[in-house]
Amino acid sequence: MVTAAIVKELREKTGAGMMDCKKVLTETDGNLEKAEELLRERGITKAAKKSGRIAAEGLVEAYVSEDGKVGAIVEVNAETDFVAKNEEFRTFVSDVAKQVVLKNPKTVEELLEQPSISEEGKTVNEVLIGKIATIGENMTIRRFARFESKGLIEKYIHGNGKIAVLINMQNATSELAKDVCMQIAAVKPEYIDREQVPAERVEKEKEILKLQTMNEGKPEAIAEKIVMGRINKFFEEICLVDQDFVKDPSVKVSQVLKDAKIVEFARFEKGEGIEKKEENFAEEVMKQLN
Repeated sequence: MVTAAIVKELREKTGAGMMDCKKVLTETDGNLEKAEELLRERGITKAAKKSGRIAAEGLVEAYVSEDGKVGAIVEVNAETDFVAKNEEFRTFVSDVAKQVVLKNPKTVEELLEQPSISEEGKTVNEVLIGKIATIGENMTIRRFARFESKGLIEKYIHGNGKIAVLINMQNATSELAKDVCMQIAAVKPEYIDREQVPAERVEKEKEILKLQTMNEGKPEAIAEKIVMGRINKFFEEICLVDQDFVKDPSVKVSQVLKDAKIVEFARFEKGEGIEKKEENFAEEVMKQLN
């Protein structure tokens, strides 16, 4: 019988996840020694030892179904930039994006528990553990977004997997959608239009702009009028349709769209928001060689 105590003991000895420990203990009828061996054979112990390392490198990737109606964007992280060039890793990331399109998981946790579309008989998590063991670095599936469209889905990958953009549009050509993706990659908007910006954020920005203006020596009544002009600049920075079009800065994105409509978009930049540990490059190379 597999008890909670023996699962806990195996987990403390190997660093493997609770579900992995329970699974091998069930397979070995609660034999701790055999279960530990099984974890080692499957590369799970090796992977668990690497799981504490910071993974801020890796790739962002996107996949769009053949009919252009469903798309996904994913970020999979690894420890070093070397791995991002590894063909086995790149294939895994592409497979994850395709998995999200085909199987529609709602969370990363649900995605990890799904049967893998790339390796029969394994879950996505088991495939990931195998990659960690064979490639030799900690890896994590960090996030994904998935869109379904009545119009079309388009993607854009920049910098060999540094930035990925996915967009859902209606009444648009593929060429226009691709241009808007490039705009998003380059200028990094946060919202489609002004209506999407939370009211509290606008009010906070107005307060800051008013104080800045008054600190410049302007009277309060005049400062309020100046703020109304400056708030437009704020919207131009964060709202996609208000931005200057990168391919022709003489027009706004809204003018380029004409009858086309942007339903939603996602922009992933590799490692954004992850606190990365600075390492000596020579030491990093030696780690790879060892």
